[in-house]
Amino acid sequence: MEATFCFVDLAGFSALTEAHGDTAAADLAQRFCALVEEALGEDGRLLKSIGDAVLVAAPSPGEAVSFLEHLLDRAAVEPGFPVLRAGLHHGEAVERGGDVFGAAVNLAARVTSQAAGGQVLATGLVADAARAHGIDVTDLGEVALRNVRDPVRLFLLGIGGSDHPEAIDPVCRMRVRRDRAGGRLRFEGAAYYFCSLECAGKFALAPASYATR
Repeated sequence: MEATFCFVDLAGFSALTEAHGDTAAADLAQRFCALVEEALGEDGRLLKSIGDAVLVAAPSPGEAVSFLEHLLDRAAVEPGFPVLRAGLHHGEAVERGGDVFGAAVNLAARVTSQAAGGQVLATGLVADAARAHGIDVTDLGEVALRNVRDPVRLFLLGIGGSDHPEAIDPVCRMRVRRDRAGGRLRFEGAAYYFCSLECAGKFALAPASYATR
């Protein structure tokens, strides 16, 4: 099969699980999959979910970009939803038993591993499609990826964001609207915002361990 493969994951999921517990993390992962299903176009496919990550296949780079725009828009209005990160690559793979295998899938995973929270990274064909959609694209140059023989040219896509001023809770890594934060503390001259008083309390007990994350 030929497709654009897109890995998306919840940045900071381990921190969130530690802060809020396994049940809350499982509920969040389930909601994440539901948002992915809602954002898929008519021909897009959710190939698998792996804990805090999903693998989606879209027929073309343009449809993959549209999927991500819709997903990030939905995630941005979900209260307390973590930051997402994504990586995309277009190529061919072999489908077996409901799963997919091949260099294109592996490369999409490696591209995702280079993305920080809130970033969408892609290879050339997807970057071209993003430009055609009017999306800002930044050339990051050639990047050496683990277990990939040659460096790969990566591009940062200007997708996502929010109309509201947001911060990241340093304890659980959830997005927090500053005007609706459950708590606010200062440490070494910087302001930190929290999803709840529980997270603010954990920060207050050991601020240096969280402020440097």
